[in-house]
Amino acid sequence: MSDPGTPGVSVVICAYTEDRWEDVLAAVASVRAQSRPALETLLVVDHNRDLLERLGKEYEEADDVRVLANTGPRGLSAGRNTGIAASRGEVVAFLDDDAVAERDWLKHFAEAYDDPRVMAVGGRTEPAWASGRRPAWFPEEFDWVVGCAYRGLPRGRVRVRNVLGGNASFRREAFDAAGGFATGIGRDGDERPLGGEETELCIRLGRARPDAVLLIDDRAVIHHRVPEVREHFRYFRTRTYAEGLSKALVARSVGAKKGLESERRYTTRVLPAGVARGLRDALLARPGGAGRAGAIVAGVLTAAGGYLVGSVRARRGGVTFSVAVVAEAGRD
Repeated sequence: MSDPGTPGVSVVICAYTEDRWEDVLAAVASVRAQSRPALETLLVVDHNRDLLERLGKEYEEADDVRVLANTGPRGLSAGRNTGIAASRGEVVAFLDDDAVAERDWLKHFAEAYDDPRVMAVGGRTEPAWASGRRPAWFPEEFDWVVGCAYRGLPRGRVRVRNVLGGNASFRREAFDAAGGFATGIGRDGDERPLGGEETELCIRLGRARPDAVLLIDDRAVIHHRVPEVREHFRYFRTRTYAEGLSKALVARSVGAKKGLESERRYTTRVLPAGVARGLRDALLARPGGAGRAGAIVAGVLTAAGGYLVGSVRARRGGVTFSVAVVAEAGRD
């Protein structure tokens, strides 16, 4: 039951592999344990019949969980659009399938929507390292590589250009105004870990609704599992390159000025400070200092390389994307 005066929130969790079975169950359990209950949880399965059937059996007697098949093309964007279309809440929240939300996660989201101008609210995602602690060489400035909040993001409840998709919510009116997540941007089942679909949507939303307010509230916390394979430099390099490719698609969709606005500040202010911090730690013989400084430089160069390649491909017409219309689907 929703609190009086606050919107009903539907939670969408997109799943694609049985390898994350226990993670998915934990994600659903964390939604069920919220201090401010969700209206419903929608589990959207991305073109995996075995997982769809297994989750269907797991929750067949649950009145608060629905298991759905992705009705669009393979990928996270289409899965989220399927969830939006089937949801009943005034607000739709998204939680990664390998993350668990803290007890007041939805409470903090819902409270922000007391302001009718607020169209999206994101939260803070903390890494849960498989090894038990952050690798010494891994810079906090690049925690976005593993889907988490990174050094340089503003603290508190503040206005932002875009929210981060694995821990985010949108008022349904946002999809009425801007459409859904663009397919062709972000993860689509390929091995390359693309992203950027939530950034593109948020920029589109800002253009469609110039009065829209988008917030991050760092009290809305989730904990995102980082598997051991993602703790290595090889994945770091692959992910930063893929981010460059993704940013090229975002820039193609919404223009480089807006599409790279936050990234310019991040690259010119946050990252140089990170390099200086790493070098200082190296001089003080602190573990990992030189590695962090080197990783920041390598990450910038690799992302820049991906952006250049992605820009050339986009100009040649080698990539396409489309925006789904989901505004009226699934309403009672």
